Amino acid sequence: MSIFSKSLLFRGVGGRHYSAAAQAQLREILGTQLAGIMDAGTFKAERIITSSQSTQITVQGSDKKILNFCANNYLGLANNPEIVEHSQKLLEQYGAGLSSVRFICGTQDIHKQLEKKIAQFHGREDTILYASCFDANAGIFEAILTPEDAVFSDELNHASIIDGIRLCKAKKQRYKHRDLGDLEEQLKASDARLKLIATDGVFSMDGNIAPLARIVELARKYNALVFVDECHATGFFGATGRGTEEYDNVMGEVDIINSTLGKALGGASGGYTTGPAELISFLRQKSRPYLFSNTLPPAVVAVGLKVMDMLLQSSELTQRVQSNTQRFRQAMTKAGFTIAGENHPICPVMLGDARLASKFADEMLTRGIYVIGFSYPVVPQGKARIRVQISAAHTEAEIDRAINAFIEVGRSLKVIQ
Repeated sequence: MSIFSKSLLFRGVGGRHYSAAAQAQLREILGTQLAGIMDAGTFKAERIITSSQSTQITVQGSDKKILNFCANNYLGLANNPEIVEHSQKLLEQYGAGLSSVRFICGTQDIHKQLEKKIAQFHGREDTILYASCFDANAGIFEAILTPEDAVFSDELNHASIIDGIRLCKAKKQRYKHRDLGDLEEQLKASDARLKLIATDGVFSMDGNIAPLARIVELARKYNALVFVDECHATGFFGATGRGTEEYDNVMGEVDIINSTLGKALGGASGGYTTGPAELISFLRQKSRPYLFSNTLPPAVVAVGLKVMDMLLQSSELTQRVQSNTQRFRQAMTKAGFTIAGENHPICPVMLGDARLASKFADEMLTRGIYVIGFSYPVVPQGKARIRVQISAAHTEAEIDRAINAFIEVGRSLKVIQ
């Protein structure tokens, strides 16, 4: 299997071509690995969307609209007219991009305004923007931790946290998923200078929540810092969308928050770290993804600014997504499905068998409902599921339509009675 067009050649210095033998070897190695991925049934094909991101989308090959229940568009703001208009306005005023990193000539007043508003939203002293939360996670651990320090990471943390921790020189310890007994034993045994507990606020595959209040309690007991990735919580989780610390009644007690602008907050791009002023100032000096990546483009900053204004003024969308979540979870549970997670818009419909999950998703699509089946190695073997994601933009009628389709397919495939 070849993934390279034979007409493409790798070029070296002076326009000379790399060794044909070396390229042929690369093609063979990668082709064999790709064939193995295909045979294992884990090849990730990309469905081409031909509309804006929304609860109703069109896909390549069909003009028929389908209901989308698999986006991270929790507040339904990805194609909000007010946000699009504001983005267009700032695009005209500030241009397409900065062609620079922040510390050279890549900082506009709107970047500082957005950082200030994010800090205000979270009740923190300052914020630093990144191209993505993956970059924010890649840039923090290496910058602040030394061989004298230790980081304690939940074993099911997001890949970006794992990769970020790999880059640092601190002692690296993993604790069992949400197991506070295991975490405490490791904290108790550590003599590190700085101890940093790192956890997702919400774990994206299962929709379950870090026991943050108890983590904070352990951190205070053992003089540790708490880092939380809030990508699947910021803007829509907790009473006013302030995330996991609000949900678990520990507002202001988390030391460092990393999150994204690319999910609930307009769905564009960008990530950030928010926390103590000294930390943010230090990251501006030492965080490699910040120092060596182009600044966020004005149109993306504009999206963040408008969304922050909306969230600082009202919690209506937050309340709506929470209401929609309850409607879906209650009806699906009543119908006989097993829904994992804890009252979160990520609603994994547990099926167990990988082929069943794939077949179920295909059957849902024939009924105009777009959901995705997840199986090993993305989730553990025997725990295949369809991950449904609820949005504030879904109407009650759309949610009920999805529920009815699930019930119909579930009965036909003998998942429920």
